[in-house]
Amino acid sequence: MIHFNLAATKSEIEELDKQTQQEDFWNDMDNSAKVLQKIKGLKAKVEAYENLEKTHEDLLMTIEFAEMEDDTSYLKEVTDGVASLSEEIETMKLATLLSGEYDKNNAIISLHAGAGGTEAQDWVEMLLRMYLRWAERKGFKTETLDYLAGEEAGVKSATVLISGLNAYGYLKAEKGVHRLVRISPFDASGRRHTSFASLDVLPELDDDVQIDINPDDLRVDTYRASGAGGQHINKTDSAIRITHIPTGVVVSCQNERSQHKNRETAMKMLMAKLLEIKEREQKEKIEDLKGVQMDIAWGSQIRSYVFHPYNLVKDHRTNFEMGNINAVMDGDLDGFINEYLKSAAAGNTNQ
Repeated sequence: MIHFNLAATKSEIEELDKQTQQEDFWNDMDNSAKVLQKIKGLKAKVEAYENLEKTHEDLLMTIEFAEMEDDTSYLKEVTDGVASLSEEIETMKLATLLSGEYDKNNAIISLHAGAGGTEAQDWVEMLLRMYLRWAERKGFKTETLDYLAGEEAGVKSATVLISGLNAYGYLKAEKGVHRLVRISPFDASGRRHTSFASLDVLPELDDDVQIDINPDDLRVDTYRASGAGGQHINKTDSAIRITHIPTGVVVSCQNERSQHKNRETAMKMLMAKLLEIKEREQKEKIEDLKGVQMDIAWGSQIRSYVFHPYNLVKDHRTNFEMGNINAVMDGDLDGFINEYLKSAAAGNTNQ
């Protein structure tokens, strides 16, 4: 069932529309932009819901007509229509679960290699491709903010901005340690290896979100951009690494030629991380929070990707699994994300 109050949503749109007609509405440009954005989002929900209703009514009419005429030629049309409608309903049901304060925001994902050396760095590169393909499927834009290539192969770490409606709401389901089991292409003996990589996910914060940060608590390092495309970014030390000394949080950005722009992006990433810590403070102390990022190793994984001796991807939080591992690595993650969000909404997950 979709928990969506159509009448209440339309009423809210009317109230917001009244605000836009006030003489002083455009005096505060930031607020007016937020109101207009909210109206747009609410109208999109109403339109989606009404489209579902119309599709449902059209299907019922087609079924009734086919029964009256005793015409089986409509069977495929109805079958396809029901399947399509079911998929659209599932999509809308999922959207109703994205009610968090930052769920609608863009997402900043950071991948880091864990135990496993070159094998783990190759695993990071595989995961990076997987999330880029997922974003492409969703029609989201991607921008690499930081990239550190592996010494022999793969990627040690990478940070990517994924832009699109509800990007953070979806991708927060992916935060955690991901485990790979396969025959290593880097092992001449053809032995099976287990590797780990961690994924951190943060919302890209709006400019009006402010976190008080003491400049004395920051250590700012500059360095020359490196990695994929790094040699073309700048010949100077434009890349920025910021360490928040009290918490040990480290962020970095090397995407822009301008050191100032890289610092601005890195500060946004730092604020998002500190906001996450601040919101958890109600339950845990900051000293404990630094331990929340579990070791990127055995026993801490949220999901396992097994290439050998069989093919299976299993999420250990929801027990959802897929046998088509190639589809998953090509970005088919919606099943895992949907199950996690449903489980989280029901209070059945500790993530």
